[in-house]
Amino acid sequence: MRKIETTLPALLNEIGAFYLPKEWHFLSVNGIDLGGGKIELQWIFSRYGVKDEIVIYYALSDYETAVPSIVSLIPSAIMGEREIVDMFGLKVDGAQRGLYLDPDSLPHPLRGES
Repeated sequence: MRKIETTLPALLNEIGAFYLPKEWHFLSVNGIDLGGGKIELQWIFSRYGVKDEIVIYYALSDYETAVPSIVSLIPSAIMGEREIVDMFGLKVDGAQRGLYLDPDSLPHPLRGES
């Protein structure tokens, strides 16, 4: 596994330069609450035909900063982006709330106490 730090402003350029659709499978976008109003966001890829070759791009952020969408590069990323909107209460460009949670659900259940 290779973990590559990036920033939210650089995310689209870095993933765009890395991602080859016939070589890499986009697995997920994931969030890890770090406490204190901070979150680590991860974009996870595996190489086709190669066992256990995983690349994770990650960026540290807070909950107020909007996250750029990678849907223009990887259309299927919309599902993961909508999930982190629901589960963490993040703002992701173009991703709406309400895919996984009902309107009366507790807001952002995976977000830690700030």
